[in-house]
Amino acid sequence: MNATRRKAIADIVEKVNELKDQLESLKGDAESLRDEEQEYMDSIPENMQGGERYQKASDAVDNFEEADGYFDDAISALEEIVSDLESAAE
Repeated sequence: MNATRRKAIADIVEKVNELKDQLESLKGDAESLRDEEQEYMDSIPENMQGGERYQKASDAVDNFEEADGYFDDAISALEEIVSDLESAAE
C-alpha cells in the first residue's frame, strides 16, 4: 500500500467517523422524542388508556424503539467499516 492510498483511506475513515458522530447525535434526538412521547402516553388517564390516542402514542414509542435498534446497527456497521479500512491501510 503506497502513501497516496493510505492517505485516501485516512480521508474515508475520517468521513465515516463524522457520519457515525452524526448518527449518534440523531439517535439521541430520536431518543429524546421517544421519551417525550412516553411521558405523554404515561400522562393519559387510566380510563382513556384503551382509546385511540393512547394506542397511537404506544405505537409511536414502539416505532422509536425499533428505530433505536436500527441506529445501533448502522453505528456498529460504520465502526466495522472503519476497522476494515484501517486494517487495509496497514
